[in-house]
Amino acid sequence: MKQGIIARGFMQMGFASAALALITGAAGAQSLTPGKGVVVVPVQTAQQEEAFQTRVVIQGLKDLGYDVKRTSEVEYATAHVAIANGDGTFMAAQWQPLQDPFYQSAGGDEKLVRKGVITSNALQGYLIDKKTADKYKITNIAQLKDPAIAKLFDADGDGKADLAGCTPGWGCEKAIEYQLDAYKLRATVTHKQGSYAALMADVFTRYKEGKPILYYTWTPYYVSSVLVPGKDVVWLEVPFSAQPDNPAVSTKLPNGKDYGFVANTQHVMTSKAFAQANPAAAKFFELVNIDVNDINAQNFRMHEGENTSADIDRHVAAWIKAKQRIYDGWLTAARAAAKK
Repeated sequence: MKQGIIARGFMQMGFASAALALITGAAGAQSLTPGKGVVVVPVQTAQQEEAFQTRVVIQGLKDLGYDVKRTSEVEYATAHVAIANGDGTFMAAQWQPLQDPFYQSAGGDEKLVRKGVITSNALQGYLIDKKTADKYKITNIAQLKDPAIAKLFDADGDGKADLAGCTPGWGCEKAIEYQLDAYKLRATVTHKQGSYAALMADVFTRYKEGKPILYYTWTPYYVSSVLVPGKDVVWLEVPFSAQPDNPAVSTKLPNGKDYGFVANTQHVMTSKAFAQANPAAAKFFELVNIDVNDINAQNFRMHEGENTSADIDRHVAAWIKAKQRIYDGWLTAARAAAKK
């Protein structure tokens, strides 16, 4: 009789332990996926070279349990408004200070937050081929005020230099337009606007044909892997700093060079409401960081033909595997943030 009571006692203890294990396991699973049940809509422009950093962030959110929907493609100004209004969740390529006007117009810090620095030292500016630069000793864009110098870069026969510039709506086109006036280049330089990819395709062709080239670009981007600064092309300095939204700001870099643009940082931008309601995601946004050279290298692979969605996913998976310890640390910190 006593043995039966003892046996039943052990059985009851066993059931209790099993139940406790199930509860603990459920709690543990929940702690690994703090985003479970929360829908996320990534926002990105049609610039597919931004897909790499966007999908690194997407993978992190999926690993945290978030229900990530298909990426919505809109232009930068619209992206800021969409995220501020809750129609999108985050953008992984928000430029500061280049896109500050979009940020402020969409509500600024009252509605939006920029977390951490996903990429730093993003440069912008004007470049020409090194052969022409060396031959004519061209180092500054102001030298294009000379009609003879400007005519070297004439691609359409009108006697003016053709500057392959910026896609309308990106923000950079406003700075270029402002600087053409500030540096008194209107009479000798034409700002070619349109599809940036198409503009650069023409630049690449001219370079291969041995013709002078003049273009605007930024880093991180594949262009600087195709036309390598210092080897194939050179950055042009500007005569003085001139920014449309803050004319007084200095664009001089720490090395003393002035390419006409403040070195930018890129951020993961989300709404203030989402960040407050989702501390795990907010923490991951804050910590995720990708070296500018890694983005350049991946973008170059896309340019060389590895540009399908499956290719980009493969690049992301390989990058995460190479950075696994660091990436896992971001996830651990994000999960810890959810418990506070």
